[in-house]
Amino acid sequence: MRREHFTLDVNNVDWVETNGEPSKPSVSIDFTGPATMLRERLTGPDGDVLEAAETDVALRLQGPLGDGTAGVVSVTNRVTGEFILELNEDADDVLTFIQAARGYGEDEIEAEGRYEVEISLDGDPFVSYDKQTFLVYDDEGDLLRQHSLIPSGVEL
Repeated sequence: MRREHFTLDVNNVDWVETNGEPSKPSVSIDFTGPATMLRERLTGPDGDVLEAAETDVALRLQGPLGDGTAGVVSVTNRVTGEFILELNEDADDVLTFIQAARGYGEDEIEAEGRYEVEISLDGDPFVSYDKQTFLVYDDEGDLLRQHSLIPSGVEL
């Protein structure tokens, strides 16, 4: 699977810059490549689609944090550690998304999730996850706690 086969759309983050009413941020990832491989990566050994708790979402910076820094957004299988998908994104855009998820989560029930991820195959929804965690790593692979979305009580 190539990163070029993925497109990412973000919703409900504009309120962060305008101090508007918080709404749950969401990200839609559409895959236009060979669907069989992505379906297999999103399916566990039991044949069922992976649950939200079986996946992790992260941003790995490709340089020092600053204007124009690129990053790689990834979704991984928490049990095996294998990458499910990766795509290139502007780090500032991802950090704005994390800020929106953090702001939304301040007033909402933790069990609901702070943001939603929907993965589609050629425009057809395949799986949707409510997530609470979004980890950010620098270009050396070190966790940037201050930029990550980590629920209280979670120890990494």
